[in-house]
Amino acid sequence: MKSMTGFGRAVASLGSGSVVVQVNSVNRKTLDLTMRLPEAWAALESKIAEAVREVATRGKVHVQVGMEAASGDEAKVEAALERLRRIADANGLPFQPDARLLWDIANDRRASVEPELDEAVEDAVLSAVEEALRAFAAMRAKEGEALLIDFLTRIGILRTNVAAVAERAPQVAPAYRELLFKRLREADLELDPSDERVLKEVALFADRSDITEELTRLKSHLQQLEALLKTDGEIGRKGEFILQEIGREIHTIGSKANDLEISKHVIELKNELERVREQIANVE
Repeated sequence: MKSMTGFGRAVASLGSGSVVVQVNSVNRKTLDLTMRLPEAWAALESKIAEAVREVATRGKVHVQVGMEAASGDEAKVEAALERLRRIADANGLPFQPDARLLWDIANDRRASVEPELDEAVEDAVLSAVEEALRAFAAMRAKEGEALLIDFLTRIGILRTNVAAVAERAPQVAPAYRELLFKRLREADLELDPSDERVLKEVALFADRSDITEELTRLKSHLQQLEALLKTDGEIGRKGEFILQEIGREIHTIGSKANDLEISKHVIELKNELERVREQIANVE
């Protein structure tokens, strides 16, 4: 299992500076890939996209590729400022550098160290991309392990409540029969327990409130969900579908059971299912 949230960073030496690659992602139902890299290296977009698709199938993934100058760049920015100061003084102009000027000089320095795309540049960039993606994938896998533990814990809670419902279900019809006779007595209507009308009413109630099939399907869906969560492939979309089916069975049980104790467990099932739904949105 892999989380859709991840981050990876890598640096590779190139000429007078270094290629820096950062990859990060957040939740998204499909793969939404965006990139930012120097215009001169735009031809590498398709290869970078192919590398990303090797490790991610869902999520909003952003890849940023840039160039950092070698150490000593601050001194060069200061030297550039001093040259501008001398030019201003020579022309009798006031010189008041601000943050915008510093940013422009730094960007000019950065642009000056971004070489044109050639084989050496391509190798350095793609090598850094691969390293960043390895770190990115490792983080997603580590977060996925934590999610799996949480999922299995919640599936256990769901199963506990399903077992309680299954234990209570056979008692619902007899409890209704006793309640029916109690109401008849309170209304001064004494009927024989073997009266056909009573037996028919109890039988109809038992048929309407029978949740055997729903419980069987619910247990099966929980088994499918647990098996899916333990696989290495894509989980998110399939998991969302299974959760829909689980929700449908829980809703039907709540509608048919007509029993206070079962209704309490149905509420717990719905609450826990919603927590699982929230978490499955984080899974690739």
